[in-house]
Amino acid sequence: MVVLNKIYTRTGDKGTTALGNGDRVAKHDARVAAYGTTDELNSVLGVARLHSEGEMDAALARIQNDLFDLGADLCRPDMAKDAAAEYPPLRVVASQVLRLETEIDAMNVQLEPLRSFILPGGSALAAQLHVCRTVARRAERLSVELSQVEDINADAVTYLNRLSDWFFVAARVANDNGQSDVLWIPGANR
Repeated sequence: MVVLNKIYTRTGDKGTTALGNGDRVAKHDARVAAYGTTDELNSVLGVARLHSEGEMDAALARIQNDLFDLGADLCRPDMAKDAAAEYPPLRVVASQVLRLETEIDAMNVQLEPLRSFILPGGSALAAQLHVCRTVARRAERLSVELSQVEDINADAVTYLNRLSDWFFVAARVANDNGQSDVLWIPGANR
């Protein structure tokens, strides 16, 4: 259980922060950028939830919890030491990715196939889900970049990849099952 009695610690005043294993790194470290962007995504998702209800809101709440799991995963290096750890770090697992895929498939059944690219917009929820989609893509890019220099959990990257797809399909659902999607008209303003 996490207990936060004091919010400021002053330990980061000189531009460093602690990772999940206690190591201190620069606040601009690639790992910090990856999990920091995941935290940003969670915050943006909180704004999207202001416009959601019912099953959609329940799904978004599950994803917010998963994003905390993902942040915990990304802030903890030393993948090789996981098996020997007294308290193994929390890692995103394949079943979380599978749940996203199952939900994408279930949502997609309701939608007509796309015959055009769509512009971010439509309903307030759809617009916010498109913001979530683009932040998820940035978190994915930063995680892939991190994976080029350090070992990270491959399921974490896969989760982010699938999550951006989830947000895209959910945005279409939020747009009256695609009926209110804003279609791109190539060259319309030439």
